[in-house]
Amino acid sequence: MSAVIEPGAQAPTTPIAVGAAARPIVFDEHGDVPLDVFLAQVRGVAAMLPASMHAINLCEDRYRFLVAFCAVAMRGQVNLLPPSRAPAAVDEAIAQHPDSYCIGDAALAPAPARYLRLPDELPQRVGVTPMLDDDALVAIGYTSGSTGRPQANEKTWGSFRRSTAQNLAALADLWPEGDAHIVATVPPQHMYGMEMSVLLPLLCEVAVHAAKPFFPEDIARALAHAHGPRILVTTPVHLRALLVSGCALPPLRAIVSATAPLSPELARDAEARFGCEVREVFGSTETCVIARRRTACESEWTPLPGVRVVPQPDGTAVHAPHLATPVVLADLVEVHADGRFLLRGRNADLLEIAGKRASLGDMTRKLLAIPGVEDGIVFQLDGTHPGSDGERNVRRIAALAVAPSLDEAAILAALRRTIDPVFLPRPLRCVAALPRNETGKLPRELLAALLHGL
Repeated sequence: MSAVIEPGAQAPTTPIAVGAAARPIVFDEHGDVPLDVFLAQVRGVAAMLPASMHAINLCEDRYRFLVAFCAVAMRGQVNLLPPSRAPAAVDEAIAQHPDSYCIGDAALAPAPARYLRLPDELPQRVGVTPMLDDDALVAIGYTSGSTGRPQANEKTWGSFRRSTAQNLAALADLWPEGDAHIVATVPPQHMYGMEMSVLLPLLCEVAVHAAKPFFPEDIARALAHAHGPRILVTTPVHLRALLVSGCALPPLRAIVSATAPLSPELARDAEARFGCEVREVFGSTETCVIARRRTACESEWTPLPGVRVVPQPDGTAVHAPHLATPVVLADLVEVHADGRFLLRGRNADLLEIAGKRASLGDMTRKLLAIPGVEDGIVFQLDGTHPGSDGERNVRRIAALAVAPSLDEAAILAALRRTIDPVFLPRPLRCVAALPRNETGKLPRELLAALLHGL
């Protein structure tokens, strides 16, 4: 069905972006982009799009991603958001949707099939604010692949609107003035980046920086361009890099973190260094953000308004206003009487060998706690081997560590003091860096390749 509602249609519709014409939606070193200019460019780009059903949005610049995202939706097409912009991931998305084309803002070599590069000067058209049907399918996001093959998840405009209202309710007390300026280190193609750096500026009175800063100095420079309450949307990997760098940041109102577990120690260090609250949010591609906590002083998660989590044998069922039906996650939770919950790991992380139990997440935390280990992960290999005490088909436990001053023997010796010998990772290999993607996640196939030196 078309995402743009024709005159006389009865389906509920809402604007693709809200606010006064002059309110800033994006900012950078050149100043603000007001909403009316943004919408004029959305209409201009929409007019130049080819006829199709799906578009793979490869824009690196966050502003151009916003324009392309809205233009695609305005044309009644679906934004495909592959887990990576690597050629193999793009080729797989094209294979799954043969009618798709790619839209981007860079000269790619080689360019994917049916590649439309946005012009340096975006075209503009006069017109009314595009209105979208709540039932319109506007995006298909993909899981990261950190626990297996990336899975597709369809997102309607109505579900995005409802989840954004929940996010605003969970975060708005960080900027009571109502005019926050967000700098995000995460890509807009990732669902966390989509929620915090695309949907918030579209549907709330906040603005987002056009860039996607990566290095600490770039993050500091982008934050300096803000002239409202500064909110840094980032990941534990970027947060750790900021602390290690010693880079000075402009005054921050808050830091929001997601995509990987944030340790209380890292949260406390960040709050002390940057003088602001670090608020962690919990969610998934399947559910969007569903809970929040101040990790420096809270272990329990507070569900967002209307969200309820229900433990079940295979994980946790998530009930939320923006979900048409409950979504089951692999995460295991302990729910308190007041609705708050503790995460107890994931089904796939829990191990049992020779009658003993452990979790991959806990072992990874113990690996990272070893002095000299800068990064690392404990994971299971896909192959199996005979276990002890007659057990069969036990998947081998392996580890990768970034520790320039240590060797494998020293790391294993340290792990022996905190991990039961049956769970010691073998093989364990020291590497120069882990193959983290833009959000800090580690795709399984890359871990296995790195472990075997491929």
